[in-house]
Amino acid sequence: MPLRYLVVSAVMIAVATPAFAAEYYVAKNPETGKCGVTQEKPDGTKLVMIGTEAYATEKEAKTAKKAAAECKKVKKDQSAS
Repeated sequence: MPLRYLVVSAVMIAVATPAFAAEYYVAKNPETGKCGVTQEKPDGTKLVMIGTEAYATEKEAKTAKKAAAECKKVKKDQSAS
């Protein structure tokens, strides 16, 4: 009977583990200049990684995106200067 519980526990852990491994990245499209959050690590050509780290949650990545200087929008009246 204890072996049965051990097997069931091992299966549950194996199924749940990939959910904990999700990583989020802040990336910028060099063609459009737009930033976004993605779960795939940017390749450096189609998407360029902003910063040097991955984030554990999407919320953390979105907060980092808002704080990144590369993702800030320049106001039209300031760009003329």
